[in-house]
Amino acid sequence: MIKSINPATEQIVETYDALNAAGIESALTLAKATSKYWTKTELSTRVSLVHALADTLEKTANTSALLMTKEMGKTIAAGKAEIDKCIKYCRYTADMAHDYLADEVVETQYKQSFTRPQPLGTILLVMPWNFPFWQVIRVAVAAILAGNTCLLKHASNVPGCALEIEKIFIKSGFPKGVFQTLLIASSAVKSILEDGRVHGASVTGSEHAGSSVASICGTQIKPCVLELGGSDPFIVMPSANLAGAISHAITGRMRNNGQSCIAAKRLIVHADIYDDFKAGFIATMNEIKIGDPLDEKTGMGPISSKKAQMEITEMLHLVERQGAEITTGTQKIPKIGYYLRPSILENVRPNMDIYDQEIFGPAAMLFKVNSINEAISLANDIPLGLSSVLFSNDEAEQKLAINELQSGSTYINRYASSDIRMPFGGTKRSGFGREIAKQGLREFTNLKTVIIAN
Repeated sequence: MIKSINPATEQIVETYDALNAAGIESALTLAKATSKYWTKTELSTRVSLVHALADTLEKTANTSALLMTKEMGKTIAAGKAEIDKCIKYCRYTADMAHDYLADEVVETQYKQSFTRPQPLGTILLVMPWNFPFWQVIRVAVAAILAGNTCLLKHASNVPGCALEIEKIFIKSGFPKGVFQTLLIASSAVKSILEDGRVHGASVTGSEHAGSSVASICGTQIKPCVLELGGSDPFIVMPSANLAGAISHAITGRMRNNGQSCIAAKRLIVHADIYDDFKAGFIATMNEIKIGDPLDEKTGMGPISSKKAQMEITEMLHLVERQGAEITTGTQKIPKIGYYLRPSILENVRPNMDIYDQEIFGPAAMLFKVNSINEAISLANDIPLGLSSVLFSNDEAEQKLAINELQSGSTYINRYASSDIRMPFGGTKRSGFGREIAKQGLREFTNLKTVIIAN
């Protein structure tokens, strides 16, 4: 039995039966049968269906946003923005698909020589709850446009979203079997990945989940893409627009109720502006309205679950006992629901448990440095490397950050956020492979080399 619990009310939204062994076998059989003809379906047909998917997402936007709010506590405004991003991504990627998946000619002495991306078959998507539509759509649309079929194992607290996404694909005209949702436990993933009818996997989630899937894929010699956790640096130097940096730091850290892998979790600020930045950040943090996520004016809703709320609270208590200083927001929070006030942590040292870990909630670590080199050294001093941010108007500092920050992306003078036109992914223990853009469309293809001698 799978329960969906509203984190704002602590009430059960719905209960679902998990898929049994016969149901899993039926889904794998259908995926294989569908894949045989979907791989041969004209790209123009796939493109038309993805445009239809965008139209259906648009028509069902309010329903989908409400479902996200009920299942994981996202504010209704954030839910609508998430669906809007999905719509834009579908349309942009569909428009670019012929270019992204085109043969690439290489000049040689032969009559013809080129590379051609060809689909692999069926891809298993293991996806998280924090962006329950966007994370799925951005991976599934790319894989499906490339000619693959998809099986979704979504997070256990958003089963309604998982089923709704499959319904939206069907409503859009996709053949049954191109995209299927599997309501299964994490323990079922291994046997599915080991099945010969599955040809690769994409994981967005924790380091543990990514490591487990990558290990299985390695044993089976199957490709995988991992987009895992981050404890991303947000560096602010004296030449920066301070008001802009504070505003972006608040958005970068606190959006989605502080639950984002690409959030600005470590604020690294030059000593000359540290006090002003801190004061401005706390003042702005205290202006965030915490409460009912269905209220359009709410800026922060609840944490996704009781378990997550307790884990974050315990983590903060531990680091405080180890000597960190915590400043918590002054807002009143509802007595019912899994709410947390935003906070900042100072005096976090390398010997503390939290130093190189990801806080998946509305808490930011604040560090003081004396130079750009010290800032970059601190930024790189953990095993994670998803994204990074620099606020500076000094071109030399910008160039240094771009070249030296160990991350999958670097954003200058804006908070980190995936762009539908650019590849996205991490390095080090934040994962490997890329989603979105041309690179994302080609991740689950066999890049075949073709030479015609005469």
